[in-house]
Amino acid sequence: MDRLRKRQIRFSVIYLIAGIFVLYLFQLLVAAPPVRRLAYSEFLAAVRAGELAEVNITSRELVGRLKDEPAKQRGARLIAATRLPGIDETPLVRELEAQNVKLTGTIEARSWWTDLLLWSFPLLLLFLLYGYGMWRVGQGPGGPLSLGKARAKIQDESSRNEVKFSDVAGVDEAKTELVEIVDFLKNPQKYQKLGGRIPKGVLLVGPPGTGKTLLAKAVAGEADVPFFSISGSEFVELFVGMGAARVRDLFEQAKQKAPCIVFIDEIDAIGKARSAGRGAVFGHDEREQTLNQLLVEMDGFDSTKGVVIMAATNTPEVLDPALLRAGRFDRQVVVDRPDLKGREEILQVHARKVKLAENVDLHTIAARTPGMVGADLANIINEAALLAARRGAEEVEQRDLEEAIDRVMLGLEKKSRCMSAEEKQRVAYHEAGHALVALSVEHADPVHRVSIIPRSIGALGHILQLPTQERYLLTKPELEDRIAVMLGGRGAEDIIYDGVVSTGASDDLQRASELARQMVTQFGMSEELGTLTYGVPAHQRFLAGPFAEAARNYSERTAQLIDEEVRRIIDSAYARVRKILRQRHEDLKRVTAELVRKETLERAELEALVGVPAPMAAAARKAPEERC
Repeated sequence: MDRLRKRQIRFSVIYLIAGIFVLYLFQLLVAAPPVRRLAYSEFLAAVRAGELAEVNITSRELVGRLKDEPAKQRGARLIAATRLPGIDETPLVRELEAQNVKLTGTIEARSWWTDLLLWSFPLLLLFLLYGYGMWRVGQGPGGPLSLGKARAKIQDESSRNEVKFSDVAGVDEAKTELVEIVDFLKNPQKYQKLGGRIPKGVLLVGPPGTGKTLLAKAVAGEADVPFFSISGSEFVELFVGMGAARVRDLFEQAKQKAPCIVFIDEIDAIGKARSAGRGAVFGHDEREQTLNQLLVEMDGFDSTKGVVIMAATNTPEVLDPALLRAGRFDRQVVVDRPDLKGREEILQVHARKVKLAENVDLHTIAARTPGMVGADLANIINEAALLAARRGAEEVEQRDLEEAIDRVMLGLEKKSRCMSAEEKQRVAYHEAGHALVALSVEHADPVHRVSIIPRSIGALGHILQLPTQERYLLTKPELEDRIAVMLGGRGAEDIIYDGVVSTGASDDLQRASELARQMVTQFGMSEELGTLTYGVPAHQRFLAGPFAEAARNYSERTAQLIDEEVRRIIDSAYARVRKILRQRHEDLKRVTAELVRKETLERAELEALVGVPAPMAAAARKAPEERC
């Protein structure tokens, strides 16, 4: 009742101020049109100058309407002067008659009910709006007039949260850490009798699409408790203090519903480090006040009541250190990209609602999608279902899933794009160069497909390589082989067209240059520069503020050495590429001719043309069996 009373008083004050302002404007607009006040002598001068078209004589003043007024003064076409007491105005009337000025008179005697209506109608309207507003304020949260009210979406026991841990796959480690939270919410006495305290806050950290929000819902579903969900951006408003008020209200609602889970998605919207951007120009008072209130509330509530704060972010490095200290977000749970086994489990979860054919092998699909997260895999299943429905099939087949992967990774095929024979052949040489280098170096991933069909992402062709196993570390020779494969297309054009190259290798050159620079500045793979890192990491640049030096923590001489080392790595790889392609010149022409004819070559067709190279066969023999 106290909270409702406070909201009503706050609304009443705001409405009273707005009502007085509106009433004042109404009276100004209704009372009379705009009039320019003049002295009596100035009014007479305007009459003698013939500027008036009409004059209205009242008991107190003379009001005249000008004949022609400039457009910029359209709002002041009337002039008025106070009549002088005891002055005979008969000569003035005769002069106005001589100028054919229209004369009128007004007896100022309005009835009492006219004045009453003029004042009572706007007041009645304001009172009606006030009553409606007070009724909406009394309805509780979510209304448009509850400015300081939290907009958290509440999913309580009555709505039955159906999301369980069985609906979340590929994050077994994260689920293991959160089982303890579920157990505490179900059996708090088990921990309290030993003096234990459940973490107040759990921060879910991971790339976008890995299932952080779904995991938080699963915790609430397993514990069968209310689930409050709100985004960090919903706290920040135009008016300073509204975000802090919403934080207070959110925690008050959570305490009333305890035990429960409060989930704040994208908490970095309000939880960024306060040391960044200090000052009048770069500061953000509303966000910082909201963060301060959140810190205070997390300190103030008792975790034994069963309120658990869960939050999710993609960038934990930008969060304020005070938010991550013990007693607030005590535990950080990493929700990482799934491995091969995890991707297969995720595909099985999303395939429950899809009718799959018997020939579908989800293990193969999982192997074809390294680095993809749960959202990407769900999109692939949905795209495959749409493709199957488009061709009128009764079931989703393996080819639908394969094509869905290509659509998600490479975009739609654009077979309607017309290329000249010369351009098509040049693209074929480019892609064949990539493929032959990938087949020739030792550490490249196996080539699955080569195509010169344009895609909607802008690529005129592509080469698809699939790793034989999950990789978490890369060695220097493996990185050098990757750079060589990236330069294979430019090398083929250079050899075939005698140095006349095209713009088709721009993306390859950019990625190769970036990888070579990372080898020098981040991975310590340069003998010249030693085992050091160069450059300031992104999160440290953010914490240092807007006036920090961009990314330099080394001298100009070191910068020159970095450029020279990057150039040396690229030149060495390019020389190696040219040597490989010169040795396999006939294979290059043969693959190109077949690409021009078929447009797409699968792995079996490519191996039939060039044979299985020794490096690729050796890599297949050395590849260890993946065990999970």
